Amino acid sequence: MDFDKLASYKSVAATAKALSAKGYLVDIVDNINQALEKIKEIIPPGASVMNGSSRTLEQIGFVDFLKSGKHSWNNLHGKIFAEKDASRQSHLRKTATLSDYYLGSVHALVKNGEFVIASNTGSQLPNIVYSSTNLVFVVSTKKIVGTLDQAFRRLENYVIPLEDAHMKDLYGMGTTLNKLLIFKGEPQFLGRKIRFILVNEALGF
Repeated sequence: MDFDKLASYKSVAATAKALSAKGYLVDIVDNINQALEKIKEIIPPGASVMNGSSRTLEQIGFVDFLKSGKHSWNNLHGKIFAEKDASRQSHLRKTATLSDYYLGSVHALVKNGEFVIASNTGSQLPNIVYSSTNLVFVVSTKKIVGTLDQAFRRLENYVIPLEDAHMKDLYGMGTTLNKLLIFKGEPQFLGRKIRFILVNEALGF
């Protein structure tokens, strides 16, 4: 299976329908510029924003836009890395799990609406699993697969090798598949909003 190939129109439509049936909000855009503009529309002024490490967010320009300060959001990620005191930085990391918005991507999106996220440390998982009020996932349609088994194969055979090489280039150390989240659904009584921005462009790993 070619994990770098964009999904067909039929597959994208079926996936969007399945996500909507689970109560998630879905936007389908053509390119990175539309993806970034959609994020700007979604997040209101004054909202606290946290994001995970994501090649997709880098590629659409979100990371640079967040760093630029040309917005009225509370950039929690920026505050964490600006803090040099270890104990205060640790405290900021903990409070960032309560962000109004958390942005990231997924490693595989199954056509039935399930999705898989892998992590080395698990630092982004509290926001995703429970604590952030709003989740925004920017996902290239190349990440759509037919089954959960294909999602695992995409992760192990495609994503991890690329992410490992990317991390070594950036930081001199690779990554390891230590923690794995299979997200099947969100209880409505929690009142959280989950949104997918599906991008018809090859992004991320």
